Amino acid sequence: MDYEKFLGEYEKYDMWNKENDYPDNVFSFRKAIEKDVEDDRVENPSHYTKGTQEAIVTIEEAVADAPSVPAGFLHGQVLKYLLRVWLKDNPLEDLKKARWYLNRLIDSM
Repeated sequence: MDYEKFLGEYEKYDMWNKENDYPDNVFSFRKAIEKDVEDDRVENPSHYTKGTQEAIVTIEEAVADAPSVPAGFLHGQVLKYLLRVWLKDNPLEDLKKARWYLNRLIDSM
């Protein structure tokens, strides 16, 4: 689909909603597609929402079978840093953090 054509159609839809007193959606689709919208670092940070599902879902699924809460926590931390390694400003720092947590997990086994 042509992006510009889509934006034009969406603007018509948005105007119709406003004219008919429909409330704004909690999560505005326009916000998701605009490139100049500021990143929501709390609810939907871009470094955790890349891919087909949010990092938190991947992590929760991965640690579900951990033998203990501390092991699951350490495993989750490793995954968190690895899943976002290329999406933040300092990949090497995130790799080192992942290694630090992985070493703690290994030491605890």
